[in-house]
Amino acid sequence: MNIRQQMRFESGFLKIEASGEFSLEEAKRTFLEMLGVVAQCRAEKVVFDGRNVNGKPRDFERFLYGEFAAQETMRLLHDHGIAPRFAYVILEPLRDPARYGENVAVNRGMKVKVFETLEEAFKWLELPTIPPAGP
Repeated sequence: MNIRQQMRFESGFLKIEASGEFSLEEAKRTFLEMLGVVAQCRAEKVVFDGRNVNGKPRDFERFLYGEFAAQETMRLLHDHGIAPRFAYVILEPLRDPARYGENVAVNRGMKVKVFETLEEAFKWLELPTIPPAGP
């Protein structure tokens, strides 16, 4: 199964809603797709809502994804002068409680943080709070 993404640029930030099944290759493909839109919109803040992405990556996959995302983000900075902040909203087991992938990316220069809720992500990105979900 592929990862599908719906992207919207609104009020100065890019919001991605993703769904599907995690695989390292799919995660890399969709990250590059996302960076293309970041470059096009010149988005400085990105909210990746991956609560509908399933999977349990192994530690080595977390390492490889974090390293890949940081390298590609540094390429974006070099080529387009954009250094966006990324807020990932993902749930366990996709979200590692130890934040291994996040730490790999941060240690390589990426501005990224993983959250459990959209509210936390918006607060970290200093975006207006989002309204609570419907009834």
